[in-house]
Amino acid sequence: MHIVELFGRVFLSALFLIEGVGKLFTQEQVIAYMEDYGVPGILFIPAVVLEILFPLLLIVGYKTRLAALIMSLFTLSVAIIFHTDFNDGMQLTFFLKDLAIAGGFMIIVAYGSNKLSLDHLLKSKSG
Repeated sequence: MHIVELFGRVFLSALFLIEGVGKLFTQEQVIAYMEDYGVPGILFIPAVVLEILFPLLLIVGYKTRLAALIMSLFTLSVAIIFHTDFNDGMQLTFFLKDLAIAGGFMIIVAYGSNKLSLDHLLKSKSG
């Protein structure tokens, strides 16, 4: 079952990796979108770094709980900032999708990673 947990980390991370890399090619549009919702454009680079770095940490299973916690908080923040126009059915769907993804990250926070992770490898070498 260890492979299932690894696939779970990869699947949760893929969305953010793809979106983070994609944002590098549409920087002006993303910044305009952020600013339309009151988010300063200066946060573009930290958001992209977060969307690329922490999913990579999750995939390899390094500092897994911390990475999952940060991704959960990020995903909840995105839901609250960008997807609370519940009169728009798609925004409600996006909001609920973000809640589901944050829930997946919270499960990782609770249980950590298993044998297919750098955390496990480093723990077994030190103990």
